[in-house]
Amino acid sequence: MSITDIVDRCEALFEDLSFAAVREWKAAAPDRKAIGYMPIYVPLEIIHAAGMLPVGILGGGDHLEVIHGDAYYQSYICRIPRSTIELGLTGRLDYLDGMLFPSICDVIRNLSGMWQLLFEDKYVRYFDVPQNFTDAVGGNYYRHELEVLRDDLAGVAGREITDAALNDSIAVYNENRAAVRALYDYRAEKPWQALTSEVYLLLRAGMVLPVEEHTVLIGDYLDAVRAEDRPMRDNCRVVLTGAFCEQPPLGMIRSIEMAGCYVVDDDLMLVNRWLTEEVVGNGDPLSSLSAAFLHHSMETSAKYVPDRATKGRHLVDAVRTSQAEGVVFASPSFCDPALLDRPMLQHVLTGENIPYTAFKYAENSGQMQPIREQAGTFADSIKLWSA
Repeated sequence: MSITDIVDRCEALFEDLSFAAVREWKAAAPDRKAIGYMPIYVPLEIIHAAGMLPVGILGGGDHLEVIHGDAYYQSYICRIPRSTIELGLTGRLDYLDGMLFPSICDVIRNLSGMWQLLFEDKYVRYFDVPQNFTDAVGGNYYRHELEVLRDDLAGVAGREITDAALNDSIAVYNENRAAVRALYDYRAEKPWQALTSEVYLLLRAGMVLPVEEHTVLIGDYLDAVRAEDRPMRDNCRVVLTGAFCEQPPLGMIRSIEMAGCYVVDDDLMLVNRWLTEEVVGNGDPLSSLSAAFLHHSMETSAKYVPDRATKGRHLVDAVRTSQAEGVVFASPSFCDPALLDRPMLQHVLTGENIPYTAFKYAENSGQMQPIREQAGTFADSIKLWSA
């Protein structure tokens, strides 16, 4: 497949708010079921081990007019709960057999309760994660949460979820994590070859495709870009951060690229990037998944950091590892976790003499000219002061 073929397919999946690919997957065999989930800190392996399809729900983006959702939430919160409610009330998510809401913020917690009231015939669970990262306390608590989730999903699927099935699913997702890491490593090395606007679409496709198919698609994309020489421009290298939950519109990422920035790393919490290492695939699978979250989960504003001295070091490490020249903070409007964290992260960057710029967006932002101008000015300043 050519780069164009792959990207066009991914963009079609990205824009399709009827989720035709998921509906087709369910219709292909009897008794197939799909479980929706909000974007981060959800153990997809358990859904997969039940024979069900995990489907990432990231709101309606800039292709959905919110009419009903505004009646449920105030205007001074982020847009993703309103557009997600809109998707549900307009029947676009009627193919889902359940919905998982991870511990992201108070808004998502409230959305889980709203979902239970609106869709009483569906399985709904607010899925909490520990804030104590010791194995004896947080590990035991989280393993219990995983056990309850496993039993619940077994009931939805109508089949037992065995340890063997879980370990098999862990192996499948480890392959996908390895493919995603290879993709990000290649982009960091040659960002003019693997454009972030394409990488973004490729990972968004992984929210609706079976994981096995997505792993193959990543491999096809890497083969295609390695076989084609693309022009290298005099762009600066930046890390994009702040967009871990409500995902940015595609136009924003393209605007940052057109402004003269190569994005060489990001904290887009798509697919299963939130685990930084492979999960142990033998032994007790629930304990392995618990340990993976405690010790190898990516830091975001939605995750508690008990040691203040380490706050923001992950961002500095990302800059150093990817050889970035600066950081672009792009946070959703009214995102309390991201906007609360930002001054602390900026303080750490200032101490390391790492330049940064910051702006806000909404998933339905249409006017990108101000963002493009700000990103362009930032890129020009980096080139000027590094000359």
